[in-house]
Amino acid sequence: MDSPREIQAPGPFEARYLAFLETITQLRPRLHRYCSRMTGSVLDGEDVVQDALFEAYRKLDQYDDTRALAPWLFRIAHNRCIDFLRRRGVRDEAEAASMGPDYVLPANPPVLGVGRAVEQLVMSLPPKERACVLLKDVFDYTLEEIAELVSSTVGGVKAALNRGRSKLAATPEPERARREVSAEVSRLLHLYVDAQLRVADRFAGPIDKAPYFKNYERQTVPWRLAVGEVNGELVVVALHQHRDEWKPASVARIEVIDQRITRIVDYWHCPWVLSAATSLVVAHPS
Repeated sequence: MDSPREIQAPGPFEARYLAFLETITQLRPRLHRYCSRMTGSVLDGEDVVQDALFEAYRKLDQYDDTRALAPWLFRIAHNRCIDFLRRRGVRDEAEAASMGPDYVLPANPPVLGVGRAVEQLVMSLPPKERACVLLKDVFDYTLEEIAELVSSTVGGVKAALNRGRSKLAATPEPERARREVSAEVSRLLHLYVDAQLRVADRFAGPIDKAPYFKNYERQTVPWRLAVGEVNGELVVVALHQHRDEWKPASVARIEVIDQRITRIVDYWHCPWVLSAATSLVVAHPS
């Protein structure tokens, strides 16, 4: 008969699952930072991370326990970023443009510091160069680690780094990005903010019939909603009151099609999304 210790010992999948939870607790903000810079959006970046972690969980029984878990998760996230860019129609166009001999590489390409806002400048690069520059100059991965993450060779990574750094050295500091704002979408978001505030404040039925508001109902500090922009994209911003000042606490993305709100993505449980934003503008709350 098995001993009690043997009976209680976690199985292989449970051990992997516990390691998975522990790793993503520490790694998730870094994954989000990487995916945000690859996709060009802190909101899209978080969506990609969630898809990547779900894929990793589904494949956990296939994971090789002899290898480090963090690089495996980074590789899945990287591949998800490439899929995202391909769907958006960016990758093929950018990669084709990068193939032409439109410049001569310097003998000693410069190493760019984070002080030059590398994380923002990389958006001008094709995906492979973007990934290599981010992983090397921002996340400090080795050439061998990068080669494994992006499914390339050390030589291929070196070439991509040379091309990317040379292009960035000739790239002026970017102006603050701002997407074209639709007046109709802005109007709908303001209506949405007002409507949700009224409902949350005056809802008379059982709270379990309004599950969307449970997180907000449990808040211990005064809160309100306002329309704002994160990196130039219209969003709804949840504000918390700190003494006499209202400060952004989280954001929600509202997708509108044909003047109808079709999808709400609330990033309440993802505080790293807001902290990773390079610009945040909040309209005066009503």
